[in-house]
Amino acid sequence: MAEFPNLGKHCSLEGCKQIDFLPFACKSCQQVFCLDHKFPDDHDCKEFSAETPYVEYSGTKAYTCSITKCTARELMPVVCEKCSKNFCLRHRHQNDHNCENLVEKITPTKTAEHVQQILASKKLNEHPKKTKGRKSSKTAAKVALMKMKMNAAGDKKIPEPDRVYFSVVLPGGSISKGPAKPLFFSKTWSVGRVLDAAADKVSISNTNNTDSSQKLRLFSADEGSLLPTDQTIDSLLSEETICNGCTVILERVPDDVININLDLYY
Repeated sequence: MAEFPNLGKHCSLEGCKQIDFLPFACKSCQQVFCLDHKFPDDHDCKEFSAETPYVEYSGTKAYTCSITKCTARELMPVVCEKCSKNFCLRHRHQNDHNCENLVEKITPTKTAEHVQQILASKKLNEHPKKTKGRKSSKTAAKVALMKMKMNAAGDKKIPEPDRVYFSVVLPGGSISKGPAKPLFFSKTWSVGRVLDAAADKVSISNTNNTDSSQKLRLFSADEGSLLPTDQTIDSLLSEETICNGCTVILERVPDDVININLDLYY
């Protein structure tokens, strides 16, 4: 409002002070008030006398909104071309004032159909949904890690300091219902080598070296994001994309998929 210092006035009632661009002047106390406090009774006028007839404000005409509970006013009429009623700028559009002559109203049936179309269009390749905070995920992973170390399968030749443990959700599996496979790998391996080793350990078909349209890929269960096959596990741990003891998802997806819908796994 710095550009228009003289536009409008604040309501004189203590505790209100609302700025009104069409203020009302009280004929008794000579102070200005907003629409809600324009009458003497509304601002507890000390100068008003019952013998002194109250004169209604006769300043610039304002056009009120036809919405019953709306108190907004406009200096110019805003008439709906369909129902010919006057509205404020907020309710000027037909949908905003539920125009009785609106040609095509959105019905519950159409809304339901629209929702179904959106749900039907959601495939694996969509933006990830965070299911946990980073801090809570790390805490859960630490607890899971202790359990995994007791029964995880993996290459026994991997030195203990280099081992990293994952709970691997298999293609078409569920995070919340399981069962996920506890496996361990070397943190020096690439993601591509990890998913090859995981497929071999759980005896599932791996056609990544063929021209198949579906490829095995590894995804973060926290973010739903793709773990690049050429990146090492150690680098992902450093970036905190994954952590030792966390859950990852092994899934067959088209080659261009970079995110999966985590709702499909809970």
